[in-house]
Amino acid sequence: MQETTKHIQEYINHAKEGDQKSFSFLLNKFWVDVYSFQLLRTRNENEAEDITIRTFSKAFDKINTYNEDYEFKTWLITISKNVHIDLVRKKKSELSHKAFQQEENNIYNLADDTPTAEDNLITEQNLATLLQHIKKLKPHYQQVINLRYFQELSYAEIAKELNEPLNNVKVKLLRAKKLLAEIIHQKKK
Repeated sequence: MQETTKHIQEYINHAKEGDQKSFSFLLNKFWVDVYSFQLLRTRNENEAEDITIRTFSKAFDKINTYNEDYEFKTWLITISKNVHIDLVRKKKSELSHKAFQQEENNIYNLADDTPTAEDNLITEQNLATLLQHIKKLKPHYQQVINLRYFQELSYAEIAKELNEPLNNVKVKLLRAKKLLAEIIHQKKK
């Protein structure tokens, strides 16, 4: 069924009010458009998927800034293009930083960079703190975080495990990461 512009605008308006079903509808409706755009740009399925997820996350965070004078799809594609540009810049910066670090390490010829006992203790404490923060999320958000980052399942495997559509898993994971970031940020204050 082809949705009319007016029909889509209603979903956008509901999404602006925080309606999760409207977010899900918009994600399902425009996922292929944004993903295909990025697949042509990156020629890499994983990168295209990652950029598409970031695009929807950014778009849903900023949905109140959407101007109805323009097509929603065009707005999403513009966000997607900017996300991709930012990632390319970040990668270039990281590569130049790594090259600089490598040069510096070669100058000093560091013999041993294995973690010390103190480093391992700090890592364990950070993991314990992270797990405490995750426990503050609702159970279904805890579950997708666990499946994705601790069991390292793909989105498709998580969808199969939860018996949910792939896009719902992606939205749920986006939401879980956002809520977790807010919890961590509040703790730092």
